[in-house]
Amino acid sequence: MLRDLLSRKRSSIVEKWFDLLLETYPEDTSKFLRREKDPFANPVRNTILQGIEGLCDEILKEDESPEALNAFLDKIIRIRAVQDFSPSQALAFVFFLKTVIRDVLGKEIRENHLHEPLLLLESRIDEMALRAFDVYMGCREEIYELRVGEVKRQREAAFRMLERSERAAKKRLEKQETSSRDAD
Repeated sequence: MLRDLLSRKRSSIVEKWFDLLLETYPEDTSKFLRREKDPFANPVRNTILQGIEGLCDEILKEDESPEALNAFLDKIIRIRAVQDFSPSQALAFVFFLKTVIRDVLGKEIRENHLHEPLLLLESRIDEMALRAFDVYMGCREEIYELRVGEVKRQREAAFRMLERSERAAKKRLEKQETSSRDAD
C-alpha cells in the first residue's frame, strides 16, 4: 500500500526533495539551479535531478540494486564533494527524503495505519545514507589523490627548472672563468 502511494505521488516527492536539496546552496546558486532548466546551460541541475529521480525509483522497488543506488548517489555526491560543503551538509539530502515522504504522504500514512511500512522504508533510507557516505569518501579520496598528484607534478617541474638554472649558472661561471684566463 505504501509503495502504491509512493508511486502515485512520485513527481511531488521528487519535486519537494529536489527543492530541499537546492535550499542547501547559497541563494544565488539555488535561484540559478531552479531557474535554468536547459541541461546544457545547467548540467549540475540536470545531474542532481537525474540522481534524485533514480534514487526515488530504486527506493520504490522491493529489492533495490546496490549498484544502481551507488550510481545515482554518485551523480549527486560527486558534485557536492567538490563544493564547499562539510560531509554532513553534502549528505544531508538523503535524509531529506524522510521529511518529504512524511510531508507528502502524512495524511495517508495516518489514515491507513502505514507506520510499520514507513519505518521499514525509513530504515532503507538510512541504509542508503550509509551507502552515500561510502560514495562520498570515495569521491573525496579521488580529489585528494588528484591534488597530491598535482603537487608532485609541480614539485618535479620546480626541480627541473632549478636543475636547468643551476646548469646555466655553472656554464656562465665556466665561461667567465675561461674569459678571465684568456684575458690574462
